[in-house]
Amino acid sequence: MPALNEIIDIMGKMPPKDVTPYLVGECSRYLKEVARLTQRNVIAYYSGWLHVNAAGVEIVETDKNAFMNAVYRQDRSKGLDLILHTPGGNIAAAESIVTYLKTLYHNDIRAIVPQISMSAGTMMAMSCREIVMGNQSSLGPIDPQLGGVACQMVVDEFQRAVDEVTANPASLGLWQTIIGKYVPTYLTTCEDAIKWSEELAEKWLRDVNPDIDIDRIKNVFINHEHSYSHSRHISKEDCRDAGLNISDLESDQDLQEAVLSLHHYMMVLIEKHRITKIIMNHQDRSYVQSAAPATAT
Repeated sequence: MPALNEIIDIMGKMPPKDVTPYLVGECSRYLKEVARLTQRNVIAYYSGWLHVNAAGVEIVETDKNAFMNAVYRQDRSKGLDLILHTPGGNIAAAESIVTYLKTLYHNDIRAIVPQISMSAGTMMAMSCREIVMGNQSSLGPIDPQLGGVACQMVVDEFQRAVDEVTANPASLGLWQTIIGKYVPTYLTTCEDAIKWSEELAEKWLRDVNPDIDIDRIKNVFINHEHSYSHSRHISKEDCRDAGLNISDLESDQDLQEAVLSLHHYMMVLIEKHRITKIIMNHQDRSYVQSAAPATAT
């Protein structure tokens, strides 16, 4: 398995015109290797958010078109391994993509997380019957955000205002200043977002494990008093302890080699070309989105 610095060293010895074909070719090679080892369809869903500060790194509705390109002519009876690397994004888009894939592959989807899949990306992983993670892998809280603010924090703050004003009416002026900044329907929108996130997570988790302890999952992934921050990284062992069906990437050394090699090449390719999104399957069907117009092959 080539480390990042080894890939960069190899690139440094190449003519510049050969670097991009080399990186794309290695991504393709390792996707094919994952498919050979698992005998399943493979789709890699990669965001460039760790390297690129631009619109389009998040899960958005247009990703559905890329997935339609990726699933074309696959033998869906083999199921799907979905390799996820994403900060999350629009919950409606994630719901649409998950519903689409679960229908096509008859709920036989396994998530593989080489490094990190956060927020709505965590919800996508939860919709799968199994999540493969390495010691370096993380999922994240799925408490919804509005404008970068946790919806649960808004609800908790409002309840605190009610409690403090009830106990001490003299605090009304202070809380009027704070709550007065809310736009109309803001509180209701936050409450609805929390309910939507909880209902989706419960539905998808029960689809793959009817006996799962939903309250335990919610306490780890939705309860803001537990996670403190939406950016918190939840480790493989913490995900397993919460009740998710987690498998160790390290248990199959050949698969680990292929998955992490793919991940390293994807990271270098993304950084070199400032790519915001790559969705590629093991049959060389790909969708690449960057500052330039998106391309599909």
